[in-house]
Amino acid sequence: MLAGKERLGVGLIGTGFMGRAHSNAFRQVGQFFQSPYRLELAAVCSRSADKAAAFAENWGYATHETDWRRMIERADIDIIDIASPNDTHAEIAIAAAKAGKMVLCEKPLGRNTAESRAMTEAVETAGVANMVWYNYRRAPAVTLAKQLIADGGLGRIFHYRAKFLQDWTISPDVPQGGTATWRLDAEVAGSGVTGDLLAHSVDLALWLNGGIDEVSAATETFIKERVHSLTGARTEVKIDDASLVIARFANGALGNFEATRYARGHKALHTFEINGERGSIAWDLHNLHLLEFFDHGDKSGLRGWRTLHITDSDHPYMKNWWVPGLQIGYEHTFIHQVADFLAGLGGSLGGPSEVPTFREALATDLVTEAVLNSAAERRWTKVAAA
Repeated sequence: MLAGKERLGVGLIGTGFMGRAHSNAFRQVGQFFQSPYRLELAAVCSRSADKAAAFAENWGYATHETDWRRMIERADIDIIDIASPNDTHAEIAIAAAKAGKMVLCEKPLGRNTAESRAMTEAVETAGVANMVWYNYRRAPAVTLAKQLIADGGLGRIFHYRAKFLQDWTISPDVPQGGTATWRLDAEVAGSGVTGDLLAHSVDLALWLNGGIDEVSAATETFIKERVHSLTGARTEVKIDDASLVIARFANGALGNFEATRYARGHKALHTFEINGERGSIAWDLHNLHLLEFFDHGDKSGLRGWRTLHITDSDHPYMKNWWVPGLQIGYEHTFIHQVADFLAGLGGSLGGPSEVPTFREALATDLVTEAVLNSAAERRWTKVAAA
């Protein structure tokens, strides 16, 4: 342990894609961001001992487990990081909070808002630091957008539009359930693109433009039956493949959102555009280091969209990386989120410039719940308060 640094032991649950993204962030944050804390990778947990052992060896975890309950009991683990499928989130998070552990959790928080509320109440009752991995807030261009809006650069906001498009489930031969395709199994995932993709767009919208009062939505399941990879039986698909939403924000703005896994040619098209009385901004994950900005205050003959290349030291987070002109990528959003989490341990974790808490993630889940209810009932639906 570095002299003067307080050790925090990390216990990771889950060895998939998100487990790798989180582990990379834990390993790199101390090399690029100053903090009074030093993270140590204490243990990783998977149902498969072989997977856990291989993951621990590759990523540098000191030990591995096959039972997350043992991890929670360990005195050398201070932070429980949940990167396992959605149906495990609530039980693990509540148990970890009761044990006095800090709790980090992948999104969505729970499969439904009942689980999300119970998780939120557990961490708040225990008084433990908590965070949900809504990492796109931590793209420097998105954080700059937040600053521009907060400083009044766009003035009154009129429109918010966003989309998150993929195409990986179009084939009817893709199964549901199991390790690789649990996101298509409603019992495990809770919902489809609404909780998986739309949730990212909603989180950014709430962070950038404030609360959403009501929604009108439509969802569709294009392939009604799929083979379940665990049973081999052809069963009904109960998740949503696509989601379209019209929203009214508390500040009077109108919003529209689209999420789908049936947009052929798109692997991860994640965008937003915001139009205000003084200007507009737009962002695209495919060019995550760029922020498009229109300033109506420019001289009329020079007025037009400009592209801001977010690499200078006075841009958010960039002084910690390379020289101006050299960009960073997707993995850095997770590193920034861990850096902000550690920075927030000395004070409140609820501010707009800090990490998404369970309470904020509950607010997102309440919006996605309203979306699903609106689609089912074919009517405008109020969003419940977090």
